[in-house]
Parts: sequence; structure tokens; C-alpha cells
Amino acid sequence: MLYLPVSLGRHEVAALCEDVRARLVSGGAEVVVCDASGLGPPALSTVDALARMQLAARRAGGRIRLRDPAPALRALIDLTGLPIELEGQAEQREPALGVEEAVEPGDPAV
Repeated sequence: MLYLPVSLGRHEVAALCEDVRARLVSGGAEVVVCDASGLGPPALSTVDALARMQLAARRAGGRIRLRDPAPALRALIDLTGLPIELEGQAEQREPALGVEEAVEPGDPAV
């Protein structure tokens, strides 16, 4: 398991990407699980760092998976469309947004 620091700035990204590559290449794993429970408030720099780590993992033939990301980080990842697997308790997730259609009186049945 790779424990992520409180903040993911540009300075930490190179070392984290190298760590992900090393775990995939030398360890023979397909997935590097990254514990995100210690991350501070998410920002776009956090998403950028995660995207770079995912790219490094893909280039090494694997992928990363986040364990216990905060609901705000989940929402930011969903918003940006970043293809990262997420783990965590279902209770922490926000409910899926649905689309409701209003029916007007006099509308024909479909």
C-alpha cells in the first residue's frame, strides 16, 4: 500500500510516480493501492498529481486505486472524469444524481 501525503504538490509527484512504477515493475502487481485517507482538502493540484500517478502506472502496465478517499475528493474525481478506481465505504458516497421528468396534464402516454 502506498500512503499519500497530506498534500500532493508538484514536489511530491515525481517521487510518487517513481514509487508507483517501481511497485508495478519489480513487484509484479497490476494495481497499486493508494491510501487517500490522510489527504487534506482536495484541490485541482491533487487531481493533477493523481492523473500523473495513473499515467505512470499505465505506462508500467498497471493502474492505481484509491482507498478511502474523502467524499469531496470522490466528487472532484467524478467531475473531472479521471479514470481512477475508488475504494471506500458506501456510506461515504454521495447519492447519485438522477433526472426526473415532469409530466404535464394532457401529455399523451408513451
